[in-house]
Amino acid sequence: MPRESVPAIVVMGVCGCGKSSAGQALAEMFGADFIEGDALHTPASITKMARGEPLDDADRRPWLEAICRAIADSRAAGRGVVVSCSALRRAYRDQLRTAGPLDIVFLSGSRAVLAERMGQRAGHFMPLALLDSQLATLEVPTGEADVVTVDIDRPLVDVIAQAGAAIAGAQAERSGIRTGM
Repeated sequence: MPRESVPAIVVMGVCGCGKSSAGQALAEMFGADFIEGDALHTPASITKMARGEPLDDADRRPWLEAICRAIADSRAAGRGVVVSCSALRRAYRDQLRTAGPLDIVFLSGSRAVLAERMGQRAGHFMPLALLDSQLATLEVPTGEADVVTVDIDRPLVDVIAQAGAAIAGAQAERSGIRTGM
């Protein structure tokens, strides 16, 4: 199987949107590996975020390169992969696309929903203080052909079902199979 035909899915959005939970479920759904993008940040970047300081492009560069390598490695091994990654700017998503074709799931939610979710999680290095910075950095992927947007203001099971159906439909369409969706 050519490496470009091995499925690669990026679950993106700001902090607190559910990238990890949705990503893990989608990986299970599609029989793919799951990579927690936060685990690929440099220790310096994690420390910076934990202090409440937003990352800049120089901080994100090695992280995005590590994610691209992880996608390429999974594809080279013939395995599908789902990666959680904020991918806030178009330039970051374009960099990820250098690893080959992607399906991107944008988990979209209001600031109120995101803040509530962030307030409920424990043990994560990303403080609520960085939510506004992430929202300010976010370039909504409107019009990007490989992106499906899913509203997170609903139960996680519904978010996963909508994302999974959209990805399956896109993959079937690329394969030349028509679906009834």
